[in-house]
This record gives sequence, structure tokens and C-alpha cells, in this order.
Amino acid sequence: MELAPDLLILQESESKDKLEKVLEQYNCNQIICYGENPHKGIAAITFNDLAIEVDKNHDPEFQYILPLKLSQNQKQYNLFVIWAMPHKSVRKKDYVGQIYGAIHHYTAQLDQPSILIGDFNSNAIWDKKRKINNHSAVVTFLNNKNIISLYHHQYNINHGEEPDPTLYLLKNKNKPYHMDYCFASEEMIHNSTKIKIGQYEDWIKLSDHMPLVIEDLG
Repeated sequence: MELAPDLLILQESESKDKLEKVLEQYNCNQIICYGENPHKGIAAITFNDLAIEVDKNHDPEFQYILPLKLSQNQKQYNLFVIWAMPHKSVRKKDYVGQIYGAIHHYTAQLDQPSILIGDFNSNAIWDKKRKINNHSAVVTFLNNKNIISLYHHQYNINHGEEPDPTLYLLKNKNKPYHMDYCFASEEMIHNSTKIKIGQYEDWIKLSDHMPLVIEDLG
């Protein structure tokens, strides 16, 4: 909360009741939680003049990929909150396979200003292990919609070559990976739009994932 967010996206979050107790002193607008496990789901929390609602076209077939409508003043955006997980029964739908299926399912919405953010649990370094529906296939599909990764755009870095980890697996500094992303429609990105990744020393006591801090998007 020291970052004073307008929008807070959480993966592996607690239930809405617990979040409300924690946040009651911060005057948040809305809390939307989703997931089968009340102690480990995804959440979107708004402050100030932002408003959110679950998209009427939400399809729970795509597990832990929650489409929302995000509104600010007279502007409205599609917001996809993502935590890529194993599929219950179909292996090709595991992890990034879930994202690949979801972006094709929601393809019409992605022609409008959109943000996709969260723990994708994927990286181009694993493309060879997944010949189809892989990370690069997702990136290519989104690029064709003029939706790009803020980190890769800002630092001019190719997917699979990221020097900045977003995950230290099981809090082990010797197991760094880049697996969390924020993609956004190019029309939403300005010269002042910035993305920062939290540093190990500042955040590792709280999580093995580092936060993505995004400024002036929309």
C-alpha cells in the first residue's frame, strides 16, 4: 500500500472477506475475487476513481483467467487477470495453454483497448518443450492485435532474454525466472508509461514473486 495503487492485482490471494479486513483502513472501491480455493485465488482491487466488473462473456472453462471491464471517467478497457495453472484433465491446456486458448476465445474483446496482467507461468525459453500453444505463440497472437509486453517494449528486450527475474523459485536466489507480465494495447502506452520490477532484497520476505509496478497506462 506504500505504492498508493489505483489498481492492485493479486495472485494466490486470500478470500474477499480477509482482504476486506486487511484493506478497510485504505478506502478501496471494489474487491473482486475468483477461484475455487478461498485461500488461493486471484483478486482485483480498485482505489480512487477506478471501477471494475466481471465481463458478461466470462467463460470459466479458462481457469484463473478472469476478464473484467475496467472503467475510469469516460474510458473503458478490457482487463484480463491471469494466473496460469495446470488444467484438471487436458495437458495441452496446462499453464500457457490456458492463456493461448483464452486469447483465441476472447479475440473480439482484444480488438478493443486491453490489458493482460499476472503470473503467466511461462517464458520463451520453454518453447521447445511445448511445440504448439507455447509462450511465443501467445506473444505473436497478441502482437498481431497490437498488444505488447510493457517490459519488453520499455527495455527493448526479446522474449526469453530477460535479465530481470520476476520469480525466485521457492525464494531461492539461485533459481531466477521471468514469468510475470503486463501486456497492453499500444494505444494505451505513452512516453511516460513505465514498468518496474520489485527487487529481491525488498520483497523476498513477502513472496517469491516480485511485483510489477506500472505507471501511467491507459
